[in-house]
Amino acid sequence: MSYFKANCLPLLIGSLPLADHDQATGLILQYTPEIPIWPQLPVHKEEGMLVQFLSGFPGRTEVDGKVFIDTEAAGFDDDFLAFYTEYVEVTEGGADLESSRFVLTQDSAKGFFTFLEQTGRIKERLTALKGQITGPITFCTAMADGSGRAIFYNDQLRDAAVKMLALKAGWQIRRMAGICPTAIVFFDEPGLAGFGSSAFITIGPDDIKACLNEVFAGVHAEGGLAGVHVCANTEWPVILESDVDIVSCDTYSYFDKLLLYPEHLKRFFERGGILANGVIPTIPEFLDIETAESLTARWLAQTAQLESLGIPRDRISAQTLITPSCGTGSLPGGHAQKVLELTQAVSRAIRTGGGVGL
Repeated sequence: MSYFKANCLPLLIGSLPLADHDQATGLILQYTPEIPIWPQLPVHKEEGMLVQFLSGFPGRTEVDGKVFIDTEAAGFDDDFLAFYTEYVEVTEGGADLESSRFVLTQDSAKGFFTFLEQTGRIKERLTALKGQITGPITFCTAMADGSGRAIFYNDQLRDAAVKMLALKAGWQIRRMAGICPTAIVFFDEPGLAGFGSSAFITIGPDDIKACLNEVFAGVHAEGGLAGVHVCANTEWPVILESDVDIVSCDTYSYFDKLLLYPEHLKRFFERGGILANGVIPTIPEFLDIETAESLTARWLAQTAQLESLGIPRDRISAQTLITPSCGTGSLPGGHAQKVLELTQAVSRAIRTGGGVGL
């Protein structure tokens, strides 16, 4: 990671409350021109958090608007075998990833292709490009089989899902790297907010770390950086001790929870880890009362707390991104616009007048 300096640049998370992909990409390039992301627009049904990345998975079935994995469907066993055969061929070089089932499609991820087209015209202005995909824990605990049981608890389905997500993330890296050498993919893991609760009672930290490290390996194999985004609190040591490069969290509401693990944080920064500091709130009542000045002051106070742990300020500055606490896809348009404006303004204030010496 030493080749990439985050330097408190602004970065967005993913979703926007818009319907037009060109318009969304234009806004992203306006407010985060150094590290743009591709837009996910959940107003389109096919861009839901699970279904957007489900194409190519064996047994995908939809009944009355509900999508699930039907292991009892005719031909499931044959398709499941074909899935693994194709996976082996792709990973061992016998088949082309680009023409495999492990890619995003125009039907479900139009924003990605719009993003590639527009960023391809401004290559020289880019610091990095960022993509995103649903993380393996969220995907496997939210996607169910025909009986309503989460596929996480079926070893074969979970393994297939993790491998699919790893290759789809790696494919994003490959396509983005053709435009900008520094390519990033975040694995969105809202499901990890429940880790440690009764809902996760049978899932241990080793299970989570194994799933995460496998998808990170898919990104690293293509030369990219792997991030994890959790929009609430979680058991942070599980993530900080993984092979992750960038940890993205809601520091507006949960920074104190992150500080509960000072030694893990110190080691994370020492090994070059980057904190995507979600200091820009995405809850309307907080947005109504915050300004760029108040959020810059909050970031400076947080930085002082990290310094008190023994992490040098210059390291914090070099290894921090300024982000919203979550995506804006469910926000009213005016609030989403303010999130973009604040992300850009706070980043600029920190880099030019926030005392970080960048």
